[in-house]
Amino acid sequence: MQSFETVPEQDEAKRLLAAALAEGPAHAYLFHGPPGVGKRRAALAFAGELIGDPARVARRSHPDLYVLEPLGDQIRIDPVRDMRRDLHMRPFEAERRVYLVHGAHLMNEDAADALLKDLEEPPPYAVIVLVADELGPLPDTIRSRCQFVPFRRLSRGAVKSWLAARGLEGETLEIAARVAAGRLDRAERLLDAAAGERRRTVLELARAVYRDPAFEPGAAAAAVGKLAAARAEEARAKAEGEAAAAADAGIEEPKRELDQRLRRAERGAERDEVLNALDTLASWYRDLVVVGSGADRAALNSDLLAELAEDAQPDVAVRAARAAEAVRATWRSFEFQVSTGLALEALFVRLRQELASPAPAEAA
Repeated sequence: MQSFETVPEQDEAKRLLAAALAEGPAHAYLFHGPPGVGKRRAALAFAGELIGDPARVARRSHPDLYVLEPLGDQIRIDPVRDMRRDLHMRPFEAERRVYLVHGAHLMNEDAADALLKDLEEPPPYAVIVLVADELGPLPDTIRSRCQFVPFRRLSRGAVKSWLAARGLEGETLEIAARVAAGRLDRAERLLDAAAGERRRTVLELARAVYRDPAFEPGAAAAAVGKLAAARAEEARAKAEGEAAAAADAGIEEPKRELDQRLRRAERGAERDEVLNALDTLASWYRDLVVVGSGADRAALNSDLLAELAEDAQPDVAVRAARAAEAVRATWRSFEFQVSTGLALEALFVRLRQELASPAPAEAA
């Protein structure tokens, strides 16, 4: 339907949401699927239809919309308690109030337990929408009280169309659609020169692990941390600019809420950049396996096929597969509260052990 036209593909999700709007919504939904495939866009569009004012909801300025975002790497109990207090306030303007919980898979145990109480007996006017990148971390008690709305990885054709509408064409378009790997968030980063530079930095680290005899895991971890810190500063500056523009328009935000929003912006961007770096590392080691087996057309980093072909020696496939799994294991560890610096340094130590040639003693 027209409300979801900005969300490419996702026919099953759109069908379920259209039925909910036609027949009357349930009290709770769980949008789940890979990151970057349209869950957040769809959740905001769904909220706009439920409230009856899509334009104001899209701007997040409607008083009957409540959005909860992770603060850093978790959703803890205090923000959920704040939401629960708001949940028992009747609608200001619309017939319903809609609560969007982004990053629901990041709720810690206490937060999930607190939310469960209102999922069991919600007010009749409230609709709660949980948006999760994965189901595993969510307790069965939460999942069983929600209507599932599944989202799938996007086809290359859908991503290609999205990029073409933003001016890419020819070989650049083909490469970008492949590198995006079915995710619009990746596609969006490919349009950003600064994001492209960050990708090149991480790929240089991925190669240095096995090419540079003087490689230092601690320095590599610090380099990723520096990228994440820069992203955090950018996100804070953007959020401060938005707050200043709102203040100029006469919309004052309470200081406590502003401070929380700025911290969310910083920590969210920092976490996203670390996870993006891990995605990039994993994609490189996966491509070493792919190119080493002769399947060049399946490589994600197809703009760097010459480098991949140079590095994909006959003995590299097994080691590169283990390296990719080590990166994915580190990515999964960020579901929990871990020290980013220590986790990254431990990862680069492991990658060095897996990939560095045993010939020179200093590279062992």
